[in-house]
Amino acid sequence: MTSGGYVGAVTDTQAGLVWDKTCLALKRELGDATFGSWLGQAALREHAGEVCLVAATGVARDWIRRHAWRRIGELWAQNDPLGRRLDLKSKMEFDTVSAADTQAVPVAATPALRVVDAEPAAPAPETARQARQQGLQERFSFDTFVAGPANEFAFAVARRVATWADGHFNPVVFHGPYGFGKTHLLNAMAWEAMRNAPDKRVVYLTAERFTSTFVRAIQDKQTAAFKADLRNADLLLIDDVHFVAGKPSTQEELFHTLIALVEDGRRVVMTADRAPTDLSELEPRLRSHLQAGLVCGIEPADYNLRLGILERKLATLAQQGKFLPSARPEVLQFLAERFTDSVRELEGALNTLVARVGGDLARLTLDEAQAILRPHFACGEKRVTVDQIQKAVAEHYGLQQSDMTSERRARAVARPRQAAMWIAKQITTRSLPDIGRRFGGRDHTTVLHAVRRIEALKVDDPTLARDLDVLLRKLRG
Repeated sequence: MTSGGYVGAVTDTQAGLVWDKTCLALKRELGDATFGSWLGQAALREHAGEVCLVAATGVARDWIRRHAWRRIGELWAQNDPLGRRLDLKSKMEFDTVSAADTQAVPVAATPALRVVDAEPAAPAPETARQARQQGLQERFSFDTFVAGPANEFAFAVARRVATWADGHFNPVVFHGPYGFGKTHLLNAMAWEAMRNAPDKRVVYLTAERFTSTFVRAIQDKQTAAFKADLRNADLLLIDDVHFVAGKPSTQEELFHTLIALVEDGRRVVMTADRAPTDLSELEPRLRSHLQAGLVCGIEPADYNLRLGILERKLATLAQQGKFLPSARPEVLQFLAERFTDSVRELEGALNTLVARVGGDLARLTLDEAQAILRPHFACGEKRVTVDQIQKAVAEHYGLQQSDMTSERRARAVARPRQAAMWIAKQITTRSLPDIGRRFGGRDHTTVLHAVRRIEALKVDDPTLARDLDVLLRKLRG
């Protein structure tokens, strides 16, 4: 059995039953939301005869150790007749000391985060050569994709397409803004589909390349060859289909290619920056056929998913021998909180730190990381004022903006006010005394208390963490 995408081995089914009982009690005591956010990401695994609870990230491991580990130990001891010791590690720690040749025991029915790390068989050399000629990137595979609530459905659909399973919706359209993982999924599907069926023909093209190749075929009077080449594909993958907007002849050809493949029972997958219904620049009949298949939206990565992506990136760099796979938790938390617009932006920030300090990444302090990255997030970012923050927070919580500066101490007002102070500290250059003055003349110690209070609460309160994530994204535009 598998859970959370981990691939490991617990050969003792009794251990799995013990953990199931432990989880039932923990869900009752912690609540579904808290359990899902922190323990729903974990998996039970075995190495060298010892049983280990493996958290998806180092941050999740630290939360479990601080807030739930003692209770987990009590429940485990009550339910395990063999009296075995249960260890706790992050996934990165566990993978460092064990071989990935095992199978996980399920922890929760709905995993909150998935990190897939099974080692697939490599494609044949000729297949790999042809794939690279098509522009496929080997680093984009299912093994390096980190999945969570924002992209879980799209990930599952992509895996199903790549196995050539029956009952396939046709076409499939993945949509989401730049940097959300669409190209990664498309590349992963291509590699996996070629591994699973080497005799089938997989064609991957960006829409830009589709257009340029089609134009060249017209110029060279080779349109028949162009059509035959694409319509002989068993699986056609087109990235960034919105690129053909405003190009009538290209849209015409793409439409007829889509119809020919679908009617012949062949498979088509495309990506776009918007849902087909919003691609108003496309011809209506092409847009209609895109809507007729399976449309999968990919949402922005939430905080936990961004942490998982950072730790996966660290693990990849470590495997390349660049440095030890570690960084201070507060540095990773800062990156996950600060770089929310796209996965590329998030990974780029980590790459910048690695380029500057290399093997000393584990020693890098939060202040040093912020100083290195300040030029990157100061450039091109709209200036946000404390007044805008107060207005956004008040609207989010259904309050008046005047409540942000009032003396009211009711929790329904005080907590949003503290959140607004925390946000002001994160995304403005105002000092603590200056922020305090703009919140009704409060002193800097009040602001500092608010910042520390929100920092502590958001670790344990998934609702607050989501609220902060939404507000930061809205304010940053």
